[in-house]
Amino acid sequence: MSSHHYSPVDAEDLPGSYRYRQKTLQRWRFSMFLSFAAGVVVCMIAYPRLLPCKACAPCEKASPPVNVADVASRAAQIAVSKCPACPACPECQHKPCPACELSCPKIPECPSIAAAPAASQPDDAEVVARHRTKMLARDMVNIAECKPGQVCRADALNRSRVIGQKGITLWMTGLSGSGKTTIAEALERRLLYKLGKNVFRIDGDNLRTGLTKDLGFSPDDRAESVRRASHVAALFSEAGVITMVTLISPYRKDRDAARALHEKQAPPPRSGIPFMEVFMDVPLSVVQARDPKGLYKKVAKGLIKGFTGVDAPYEAPRHTPPHTAAPLHAELTLKNSELPVEQCVDQLVMALTAAGALSGHAMPDGLTPPDGGVHINRITTAPEALLARRKEAETLPKVPLTDIDVNWLQVVGEGWAAPLRGFMREGTLVQTLHFNSVLHDPNNVTGDYNSATTDWMQSSFPRERVSSPVPIVLPVTDFTRRQIAGAGAVALTNAAGVALAILRSPEVYELRVRELIHRTFGMTDDEHPYVKELLKPGKDYAVGGEVELLGKITYNDGLDAYRLTAEELRAAFKAKGADVVYAFQTRNPTHAGHAFLMKDSRQKLMARGYKKPVLWLSPLGGWTKASDVPLDVRVKQHQEVMAAGELHPDWTVMAIWPSPMIYAGPTEVQFHAKSRRAGGASYFTVGRDPAGMPYSSDGPGHEEGDDIYHPDHGRYALMSSPGVGGMQFLGFSKVYYDKKDHTMRGKDESRPDDFISISGSKMRKLAALAAKPCPPTIPSDLIASKCIPPGFMVQKGWEIVSDYYIRQKTGDWVPYSKQLGGLPLAPNMRSSAEQPFGKVAFTAHFVGADGAQISPWHNLALYPTASDPSFVNFVCEIPRGATAKLEVQKEKPFNPIMQDTKKGALRYYTYGASFFNYGMLPQTWEDPAKKGFNGTVGDNDPLDVMDLSSRTCKVGEMRKVKILGDLELIDQGELDHKIIVVDAEDPLAASASSAADLPAGVVPKLVEWLKRYKTTDGKPENKLASDTPTSAARAAEVVKECHESWQALKARGAGTTGFWLG
Repeated sequence: MSSHHYSPVDAEDLPGSYRYRQKTLQRWRFSMFLSFAAGVVVCMIAYPRLLPCKACAPCEKASPPVNVADVASRAAQIAVSKCPACPACPECQHKPCPACELSCPKIPECPSIAAAPAASQPDDAEVVARHRTKMLARDMVNIAECKPGQVCRADALNRSRVIGQKGITLWMTGLSGSGKTTIAEALERRLLYKLGKNVFRIDGDNLRTGLTKDLGFSPDDRAESVRRASHVAALFSEAGVITMVTLISPYRKDRDAARALHEKQAPPPRSGIPFMEVFMDVPLSVVQARDPKGLYKKVAKGLIKGFTGVDAPYEAPRHTPPHTAAPLHAELTLKNSELPVEQCVDQLVMALTAAGALSGHAMPDGLTPPDGGVHINRITTAPEALLARRKEAETLPKVPLTDIDVNWLQVVGEGWAAPLRGFMREGTLVQTLHFNSVLHDPNNVTGDYNSATTDWMQSSFPRERVSSPVPIVLPVTDFTRRQIAGAGAVALTNAAGVALAILRSPEVYELRVRELIHRTFGMTDDEHPYVKELLKPGKDYAVGGEVELLGKITYNDGLDAYRLTAEELRAAFKAKGADVVYAFQTRNPTHAGHAFLMKDSRQKLMARGYKKPVLWLSPLGGWTKASDVPLDVRVKQHQEVMAAGELHPDWTVMAIWPSPMIYAGPTEVQFHAKSRRAGGASYFTVGRDPAGMPYSSDGPGHEEGDDIYHPDHGRYALMSSPGVGGMQFLGFSKVYYDKKDHTMRGKDESRPDDFISISGSKMRKLAALAAKPCPPTIPSDLIASKCIPPGFMVQKGWEIVSDYYIRQKTGDWVPYSKQLGGLPLAPNMRSSAEQPFGKVAFTAHFVGADGAQISPWHNLALYPTASDPSFVNFVCEIPRGATAKLEVQKEKPFNPIMQDTKKGALRYYTYGASFFNYGMLPQTWEDPAKKGFNGTVGDNDPLDVMDLSSRTCKVGEMRKVKILGDLELIDQGELDHKIIVVDAEDPLAASASSAADLPAGVVPKLVEWLKRYKTTDGKPENKLASDTPTSAARAAEVVKECHESWQALKARGAGTTGFWLG
């Protein structure tokens, strides 16, 4: 035992503290001796008892050999460890202080004792680890767990939808000090306080206080710690919690085991609990410098051994173990030594968004889900199903659609208004008008709430609410309301009478138009273009219900290649490798200012950590007001911008967004953003005065031309809207043309004279002036100089825009998505593909057997047989259900069929779907020189015919029909005969000899139609000579008289009539 040395001092001179020290040392020496002696005695007594038993064989098996030397050494160590601690030198109070030197004794070597050969004994931790391994490997019996196909607890997918988030485990791995806890805490704050998500963090500290309190730091204990943490995390995640695990977890096999556990943990129908490994990729030198807990300093001093990353292994996710075919990578690697904490959090939020964790909805393509999380696609595509539904549509009552209605049908049918699946029922409309949102029941816990007829006494409602800013309604007339009363389904038809969709379980209700206008637009301006459409007379009702599209809606205008459904568009984004999509809507040509904003938005997204942001350049395709730039001009101009590389095709997709424009400012722009989510967009670039416009008339508190909405309100309302869901926004302010560097950008207030404002109206004026490129010195007054500054717009794009404004009134444009073609023509008809049905110049010519043009008025015979005047030849102009006002043109060569126009606009019947084929009798003419009922005169046209056959005719088709009677329409002093007929081959022809023999209700419906069909155009009711049709014989006489008038006309020539007589 080492001695203690100190300087000799006279005992009388010693202060009290030193005398106390001397006595303490004496007591310490004595206790040390006793402890050591006791240890030696224990060793000696234990020795014979621990030797192997030699008396019997069974004893050998029961008692394995013991290393006595090892036992004695351990006993000595225990004995010494129980000794009092070596005292330190007391603080010196005496001056000068005497020298003090205390040497603590060392543990002496244990006496060498010969040990019998024996196997070493495992320590306690090893024994526990072996037992744990054995228990974990056993088969589990009598455990109640979900079997395949069995529902034993709440479905995780529906749970996610209900709570608005999806459970996921973020397994954050990395060296001590690599930022796991710091970043996890910041992420927790972001998710909880800013995004309102339920999140929990599991780390070594909160595990070691209980769940892993019994574990150390051996490899086995580390593995067990990871196993327990992974089980806890899986349970949290299955419950819908976003769970962060921040463990060093140095071994790849342990992390892989955690991943595997998540993959098999979830009950059916889920295939696994989402698991995302996040690697904090920070060099050892950086974490050593950080050393938040001071551990690396202790390692450097040798106070800690086996420290991960220093003298114990850490298998980074990028590490490739031997015999592994492919490198191992984490889902997300954060080099947080190179990034600020907030940027790391941004990347984690991006990853969680892409995984659908923040919305709770499925994201199979990695793009943001539609509003409500439900992908809507109501298009019937399977050939057999499509054929069956088209046949069904032929038997259903018809609801005619306007151009705007067709646009809205495409919106709801393709899922752009998700979760809406059709035109709004009344309850849905009321919620939209008063809340700008609707209740949504994706789990159908309220009895198919989303497709049920409105129940005004309903008391149980869904809890989920989604954005629904604008009313999407289908207005109908009272005539249509009565036509479809009691029907379980109706066919929705276009102007050609072609069924585009079937609407199931129709709900017809009064359309309170003024309430709709005030709640949606928040103003009074009856000349507002969309309001004017809503106020058209006669549409006093609306029909709501879910739709089934009979194939994809197309327009045949040369732009269908740019009309992608929501599903097709999402596929296009993924084909470009998009990790995020941002949308930019425009109803104007793209100039350099727009391009600057779109490119700047892309740079902002890349700065947030996105690798491949893809732009959705989405020109609005639906109905627009007459003064807006036509759709085809905009699309062609956008093509040139992309071709010039201003918006590079590698990261740009141009696809038409099908909605009509309603010009409702802050309310409408919320729908614009919400709808883009259906296409996969997570960001929406929005500028000043979105969806706004000036007043169209004077009114209380405003004058024509004043802005309806404040230019800044739309953007602000959108970005602060409670109903935007996961959509985020990239706002921008007004941009100007910089005369110095010929670019569009924000104004630099230090040199304001270098910037020119080029508004939309100024651009239109310059285009109409065919402005040429400006000289090198850019003038401030571009209009006076009639020049366009370089860099303002791609040159070829400018030429397209300028051409439109120069030929605005004479060119053939596509103003908006308006269906062209599709009109069923008879085989003997010819039309031009360049001028299809739907264009003003559409012309359908009749041809004979030799292919030469003929006149349906003059070259076709009136009577099939001269011997029976009760049968005549009928030429169909308007098929049953069509609404286009088609008729034979008396003045055109060969008298083709064309559509009537008024002030250059095509004319349509708006009262309701016709229930008859309408047309004319060849070789007849109602002579205006002849007097009729009450002094009326002939209407100067061939005789009109209403064919009540069950068969729908084609345009230009000639059929043999039987005359049943005549209704005489009086229109502004003219007598217009409407000859009632039925096809000679129709079963009705055999039983009906006059109009009186028609089925009950048919004649009153004919009378109503003829009297009221103009009222929805704002005109008064027509009058009839009688509500009772004339006899068949009298009608035949009228036909004969008009035939004779035609013969007289042919004989004397056209004269001043302007007719083409052949």
